[in-house]
Amino acid sequence: MPDPAPSPPAEPPGAPGAPDMRRRPEDWVGAAAMALLAAITFANVIVRYFTDESFAWSEEVSIALMVVLTLVAASAAIARDRHIRIEFLFDSGSPRRRRRLAMLSAAATAAAFLIVFGLGLRLLWDDYRYDVTSPGIGVPQWWYTLWLPALSLLCAARAVQALVHLLRTPRQGPPG
Repeated sequence: MPDPAPSPPAEPPGAPGAPDMRRRPEDWVGAAAMALLAAITFANVIVRYFTDESFAWSEEVSIALMVVLTLVAASAAIARDRHIRIEFLFDSGSPRRRRRLAMLSAAATAAAFLIVFGLGLRLLWDDYRYDVTSPGIGVPQWWYTLWLPALSLLCAARAVQALVHLLRTPRQGPPG
């Protein structure tokens, strides 16, 4: 059986179109959140198996960790230009059109996360002001709510960073 044809070499990091796989703080926070979530879930399963009881706090902490994990993953995706978009519309245009769509996407992403930041800040203030406690273990709810505005602001900052990068990068290809 003949050997398969060798695959073409991968584009070097930093080349146009090459994925940006540098480690970011979001990667470490996401890995820590995922490890903690797995450990809590595993411990809860073991305790439930041997005692027919479960930890009261595990669901609350797990939900908070999932929010953290989701938002740090979104931030990393924005920083790497790996967020969701309609590739058919994006890839079918000229380089100028792709650049404009990328700028529009970065601006819209920043605006959306700034709205989430504002609403999350309002929710955080209400939880703090009215002394809301969590339903399962009775700790202040704002301990969990704090992460929504903080990490939404991080996502907005990553989107602004992407927009600034696009604005500073010289346009490629013929004008059109």
